[in-house]
Amino acid sequence: MTKPGASDPKPSSANTMWGGRFADGPDAIMEAINASIGFDQRMARQDIDGSRAHAAMLAATGIVETSDVEAIREGLLTVLSEIEGGSFGFSAALEDIHMNVESRLTEIVGPAAGRLHTARSRNDQVATDFKLWVRDQIDAAVSGLEALQRALLGQAEAGSDWVMPGFTHLQTAQPVTWGHHMMAYVEMLGRDVSRMRDARARMNEAPLGAAALAGTSFPIDRDMTAEALGFDRPAANSLDAVSDRDFALDFLSAASICAMHLSRLAEELVIWSSAQFRFVTLSDRFSTGSSIMPQKKNPDAAELIRAKIGRIFGANVALMTVMKGLPLTYSKDMQEDKEQVFDAADNLMLALAAMEGMVRDMQANRDALREAAATGFSTATDLADWLVRVLDLPFREAHHITGSLVKLAEDKGCDLPDLSLTDMQSVHGGITDAVFEVLGVENSVRSRVSYGGTAPERVREQIARWRAILDNPTSR
Repeated sequence: MTKPGASDPKPSSANTMWGGRFADGPDAIMEAINASIGFDQRMARQDIDGSRAHAAMLAATGIVETSDVEAIREGLLTVLSEIEGGSFGFSAALEDIHMNVESRLTEIVGPAAGRLHTARSRNDQVATDFKLWVRDQIDAAVSGLEALQRALLGQAEAGSDWVMPGFTHLQTAQPVTWGHHMMAYVEMLGRDVSRMRDARARMNEAPLGAAALAGTSFPIDRDMTAEALGFDRPAANSLDAVSDRDFALDFLSAASICAMHLSRLAEELVIWSSAQFRFVTLSDRFSTGSSIMPQKKNPDAAELIRAKIGRIFGANVALMTVMKGLPLTYSKDMQEDKEQVFDAADNLMLALAAMEGMVRDMQANRDALREAAATGFSTATDLADWLVRVLDLPFREAHHITGSLVKLAEDKGCDLPDLSLTDMQSVHGGITDAVFEVLGVENSVRSRVSYGGTAPERVREQIARWRAILDNPTSR
């Protein structure tokens, strides 16, 4: 007895792509779990770019007639126009972006569309699309990072000689300059840019032409498609080409470290904008109020950036978990590679844009910074260094003497510069009034002239260095 539908000359669109192997269409639940068009439609442009490059190669190698390829390439532009214009009707029955595009292409150009899939598979097609998409996100992330670096440079330049407390354990340690603190984040973000660019260089091999897993018997030109799509070269092993998702993991790893840096800066902005610190005032554009407390100005943008690291870290762990047990080559598990990458990319770009806006708009409170720098015995190390340098004491002895002077100042309810010379000589008779030259916070920061130090002249040198790097990326 013939199964219902087995003789139907027009099989459902859901199994047209599978050919004659299946008599029945999938169960509705199977269709729901199998379809990815709800999220992979974001790769439409990359899918069409890859298909146009593949079609051009098929014509150049004589695999497909030029007239068919011309129709295919023009039809693909029509499909892209419909998608970008919002008139394209996506179908879950067609599973993914690849088959949705091919189905519409068939409606536009007719049977010639069926030749597009010659010498390729959805396996190398999706790997190519995804690589192109991730590569675009890396380029966008680099642009966002450099915009944030420029905002930080603006802050550093404005306050290159403004004194503030430097902290360890969130306790006052030594005076530094506002510019120096801002430049620390410029350096961090510079490493993020480097990681993104490293990931981009490493991933820039084209999977297209690997076909399902073993390559193809057609005389394709993989160098041609690689060059057309901006890749450095074709991927060298067809098995690896279709099963590799290291490029996505590289991006997520770099994004996670970057998000951690953003979270650290966000934490400082939350602390600094509090009434207890008053180091910065955030603009109204990146703050919110309270529904019950009218005096409140909450640093919600900074707090949300601080939270987004959880989503980005989670995406990294999720994809590592998906990939960890998969044999070569492609398994359907790998369909779960995209949503978390899409989400991480969206949240990274949002966090970068919000942080750039906050940093560009924020106002540093110079007086509050200096007042805080002058408390907490922040020049104690300068005093110890003076004892070593001028009185030729061993550092450990100088450290002990300085600690005794700090205790004396605490007992007197004052800071080190407020002690009299008599007070200091009561602890060590060799101390002279020259010591007061190093105890002021401005004197302290001016003295830190070692390379990478907080002295304003060193800070200005680093600002100039980074402006040159950002204006000429090849100088990195």
